[in-house]
Amino acid sequence: MATAGIMALAVGLTACSSGGSASSDAKNASTDPKAATGSVTVWLMDDAQKSWPDLVQRVNDDFAAKYPNVTLKLAYQGWADKVTKLDKALADGTAPDVVELGNTETMKYVLSGALAPVERNTFDNSDSWIKALANTCTYQDKLWCVPYYAGARVAIYNSAAFQQATGNAEFPKTEEELRTALDKVADKNKADRTYSSLYLPGPYWYAAMSYVSAYGGAIARFDSAGNWHGTLSDPKSQQGITHFVDLVRKYNKGDLAVNEQNQFESMARGHAAAFYGNGFESASVTAPVTGDPSLKDAVKVATMPGPGGKPLPTFIGGSALAVTSKSPSAALAADWVRMFTSTKSQQALADKDILPNNLTQLNPLKNKPATAAAANAVPDAWFTPLAPGWGAVEKQKILPDMLTAILKGKSVDQAAKEADAAIDQLINKAG
Repeated sequence: MATAGIMALAVGLTACSSGGSASSDAKNASTDPKAATGSVTVWLMDDAQKSWPDLVQRVNDDFAAKYPNVTLKLAYQGWADKVTKLDKALADGTAPDVVELGNTETMKYVLSGALAPVERNTFDNSDSWIKALANTCTYQDKLWCVPYYAGARVAIYNSAAFQQATGNAEFPKTEEELRTALDKVADKNKADRTYSSLYLPGPYWYAAMSYVSAYGGAIARFDSAGNWHGTLSDPKSQQGITHFVDLVRKYNKGDLAVNEQNQFESMARGHAAAFYGNGFESASVTAPVTGDPSLKDAVKVATMPGPGGKPLPTFIGGSALAVTSKSPSAALAADWVRMFTSTKSQQALADKDILPNNLTQLNPLKNKPATAAAANAVPDAWFTPLAPGWGAVEKQKILPDMLTAILKGKSVDQAAKEADAAIDQLINKAG
C-alpha cells in the first residue's frame, strides 16, 4: 500500500503527557472515569481513514465523553512503513498506547514482549470471535490483542469467459462442478496455449496450505512436550499438497515457477478465466493502470469450492488492536479498544461490507452478494503456526521451495519430509 502521512487528532479537554501508571488508570477508569487523566495515543492503519472515518470519529467522541480529562491522539499509518516506525518507537520509548497490527505481525511483537495481555471476557462477542482470527492474538493461553476485522481469499473470475464456454456465468459451487467448467473453458480457449482456465501459481503456498487444511492436515503441530514439529509429510497433509499440485499442473498454462505476487495480470491480459486471491485483487484486474477497465462488468468474486463439497478453507487475513506493554495508560487504552471493537462498532464495519471479528455478526453477510464469497470462507479459516521461529521458516522460503521441487519432479513424500526437517530446525527458535 502507498505510504500515508500521519494525521494527529487530539480529543479531550486536558492535554497531558502520558502520566500515571496502568494501575492508577485502572482505578480511575473503573471508579470515576471523569477523574481519569493522562493521554492515549492510537495508531490505526490508513484503511480506517479511507473507508470508515465515521466509525473512528464516533468512538473518539464516545471516549471523550466518558473520559473528558484524557487526551486522545490518533495517528494514521501506512502499511509500507508501519513496522519500521513501530520498531523505532518501541526502541526509543515513544510507542503508542494502542497499535493496529496485521495478523501476520502479532506474533513478532508478542514474542518480543512489546504487547500487554488483555482480558478476553471484557470485550464484546469474545465468545463468538472468528477462531482463526482470535488464534493470531493468543499465545501461551493469554490474549495479547483483540480481533478487529477479518479478510479472506476468494475465487476471482471472468464471468463472460465462463458464460461463453459453459452457458453459465455463475461460478460453480462444488469442486467437481468447477473442474467440469474449467475443462470447458480451457477447451474454448485452446488456441491460446498460454491461457489458464484456473491460474494457480506453483509456489503459491497460501493456496497449497488451504488444500492441506481442507484434508485436516497442517504445516506443523505443537506437541505435549512443548515443541513444534513439521507435519507436511503426514498423510492428510500430503493429500492436500497432492491435490493442489494436480490442479496447478492441469490448469496453469503459464510458468509454474512464478509466484502469486502479480497473478491478477494473467486475467487483466486475457490469459486466465479465474484465480484464487484476496478480494482486493479483483480491483487490480480492472484498474486503469494495472489492468483492463473493459473487464469491469465481467470480473466477479465467489467462494472457492474445495474438496468434500465444502468451501476451500482460507488463510485468515485481517487486523488486530493491541495495547503496548510499556503504556502508562494501559487501562484507558484497553477501554478505547473495547469501544472500537464493540458490537455497535463491528456492525458499522459489517454495514460497509467489512468482515467483522465475530461469527454472530458475520453470518448475515454470508447471504449478501457483496460479502458472501469472503464471509463463507472464513468460519473454517486457518493460520500459520504461532511459533517462535515461524518468521524464519517464511524467510527461508521452505514452503514455496517444497512446491517448486515437487513441480520439477520430486515426489510429494520426499519433498514434504525434507520440508519438515527444515521446519524442525527453525520453528522453535525465536529471533
